[in-house]
This record gives sequence, structure tokens and C-alpha cells, in this order.
Amino acid sequence: MSFSAEVRPRRALSVSLCPQTDSEHSKSETYIQVKELNKRASGQAFEVILRPSTPDAKVDFPLSPNRKRETSLDEIKKKLEAAEGRRRSHEAEVLKQLAEKREHEKEVIQKAIEESCNFSKQAQEKLTQKMEANKENRSARMAALNEKFKEKDKKLQEVRKNKEAIKETEN
Repeated sequence: MSFSAEVRPRRALSVSLCPQTDSEHSKSETYIQVKELNKRASGQAFEVILRPSTPDAKVDFPLSPNRKRETSLDEIKKKLEAAEGRRRSHEAEVLKQLAEKREHEKEVIQKAIEESCNFSKQAQEKLTQKMEANKENRSARMAALNEKFKEKDKKLQEVRKNKEAIKETEN
């Protein structure tokens, strides 16, 4: 017969620790007494007594667990106030974080706008410089072509003069 099988059906039970006979058991005071306290939905509770109780022995522990004392109205109010304080503190922290996040977003947007404006200005300046350079190059090419045409005209004029002079000398 197992230990658990002995304990469950009975309310109070004495079990010997050492294998002793009844005569030795009566001489020796070492034994365990197991008492079932009460049945619970989660299982059973037992009280283990290592030696028999004596009338002059003082009980060091209560046989039943201490019941939770009733909380007073003041204690409930204090707990509610503390909970309200924690809630307010948490809410303030969340609002602070949101404000910081919004401020950061504003800074990022402002920086992006500034960079966009700077990029636009730089692009406009580059384009203006390129257009001026192209205009100057075109003017220089046109001036060079005009000079070239003037020289050709001079040469043509000389050739015509020479041709006319040759015709006049032949006549």
C-alpha cells in the first residue's frame, strides 16, 4: 500500500518513518502525523505533525492559513489615488513623447524644405552659368565666322581687282 493511498481516504493518520514494530513505536516518540485540512478545487491540503502535541506545547503556526483582512475605505481610496497618479504620469509621458516626435518631424520637414530650396537655387545658378557660357561661345563663333567671311570678301575683292587689271592690260 502506497503512502498516498493511505492518506487520502482518512482524516487523520499516523505513519512511521522507520520500520519499527508496534512495541518499538510505543517506546519511540518519532513519527509523522498527517491531517487533511480541507478539500479544495485545486487539490487537497495536509498538515504534517512531526511529534505528538503535548498539552503544554505552544503552537508556532496557525492550523489554517490567515484570511485576507478586509480593506478599509481609506485604503481603497489611497489605492485609487495612487492608480490615478500612475495613470496621469503615464499619460503625461506619452504626451511628452508625442510632442517630441512631432517636434522632430517638424525639424525634419524644415530641413527637407531648406535643402530643396538650396538645391533649386544651385540648379538655377548652374543653368544660368551654362546659358551665359553657351551665349559667349556662340558670340565668339559668330565673330570668328564674320571675320572669316570678311577675309574671304577681301580676297574676292583683290581677285576681282586683279582680274579687271589683267583685262585692262590685255585690251
